[in-house]
Amino acid sequence: MKNSQKIMIWFLPVIVIGGLFNPLLGYLVLAMMVFLLIMSFFKGRYWCWNLCPRGAFLDIVLSKVSAKKPLPRLVTKQWFRWIIFVLFMSFLTVRIISTGGNYIAIGLVFVVMCTITTVISIVIGVATKHRGWCMICPMGTLQEKIHKINQSSKKQ
Repeated sequence: MKNSQKIMIWFLPVIVIGGLFNPLLGYLVLAMMVFLLIMSFFKGRYWCWNLCPRGAFLDIVLSKVSAKKPLPRLVTKQWFRWIIFVLFMSFLTVRIISTGGNYIAIGLVFVVMCTITTVISIVIGVATKHRGWCMICPMGTLQEKIHKINQSSKKQ
């Protein structure tokens, strides 16, 4: 367990539970998404393995109850990961548009997305490897792509 994870793990219940009472906490998710995407230019998926609150939860808590079974091969396919990315981003976009610009409702959209993905990560993590979600995480997929694009542009 990394020291950064001991701190970051607390953001998960603050957002998932606290966000139900104060939807503006959902903007923490948006801030983290922006930060991790900027960071990915330079450090790839550093966020995932060191700073992600869900990742910290999966490492510290879920690793103790995980079946530690391999993931289905389908999950590791790049095309599958991009389908998950498109589905989640589409859902997020539709939900934000449906708020009509209400900033509290937009915050709640991020709380709900964080809650849904956390539930999915727990189900996958118990049934397979504790970090199974990380293989299909939309933000992780995007971080990898951004980092690869940045690395290839440096070589040219």
